Amino acid sequence: MTDPNAASRPVQAVILAGGQGSRLRPYTDDRPKPMVEIPGTGTPIIGHQLTWLAEEGVTDVVVSCGHLAEVLQEWLDSADLPVRVTTVVEKEPLGRGGGLKHAAARLPHPNRSWYATNGDIWTRFSLRDMADFHTERDAIATLALARPRIPWGAVQTDGFGHITDFIEAPPTTYEVNAGVYVFSPEFAALLPERGDHERTTFPHLAREHRLAGFPIPQGAYWRAIDTAKDLTEAAKELAALGR
Repeated sequence: MTDPNAASRPVQAVILAGGQGSRLRPYTDDRPKPMVEIPGTGTPIIGHQLTWLAEEGVTDVVVSCGHLAEVLQEWLDSADLPVRVTTVVEKEPLGRGGGLKHAAARLPHPNRSWYATNGDIWTRFSLRDMADFHTERDAIATLALARPRIPWGAVQTDGFGHITDFIEAPPTTYEVNAGVYVFSPEFAALLPERGDHERTTFPHLAREHRLAGFPIPQGAYWRAIDTAKDLTEAAKELAALGR
C-alpha cells in the first residue's frame, strides 16, 4: 500500500557539529564532540546519528563543522556511511542559528523540508511520525520535546510536611527542547546570519503559532551527551537496553 505522507517527509538533514565541547574535556581535546565514542559501542556519536537518519529515510546529510573539523572530515572520508554526506566549515563561529543557515544552503533539495539535529544528541524515535506531525500542524518548525531525568534523587511529602517516598532520578515535569527538528523550506530564510535562532527565530514563530512541539514517545531513548557523566550514563542505559 502506498504511504500518502511519504512525499512530504524530509530526505535531507543537517547535523550541527561545530561546538567546542568544553564540558566534555579531556575527550574533546583532540576531537570534536560528535566524534566522541559512546563507551562500548565502538562508534562515535555522529555515526549513530547517521545510521538513525538513514533508517528514517534520509539520503543526504550536511554536517556543519567548526572545532577540529579536520578530525571529523577524516573519519567521514574513511567510514562506510549509509547516506551521502557533505561538510561545511565555519571559518569563524556563527552561533547555532548562523551555523544552521550556513549548512542549509548546501542541502540538495532547497524546496523540500529537512531535519536537523545537534551533534551531541543520542536518540531513537520515529522521525517519520515527527514529520507527519509537523505537516498536520502546518508548522514552519517543529521541535522534538523530551523529559530528561533530574540528576538527583527527589522526595515526596504529604500536606503535613512528612516525607512519604524517595524517587531516584525522576523525569522532570517540564518538557525541554530535545535538539532534533523538522523544518519547512522557508525556515532557512528566517535564520540569522550569526547568532542563536532559539532567541530570535523560534520566539517569532511561536508568536505566529507556526512553531510546533513533538513529544518524544514514552519509552524512546534520548540523551544529550554534554559531560563525561553523560557518557557513563549512556553506556549503562544502552547496556540495560541490550544495545
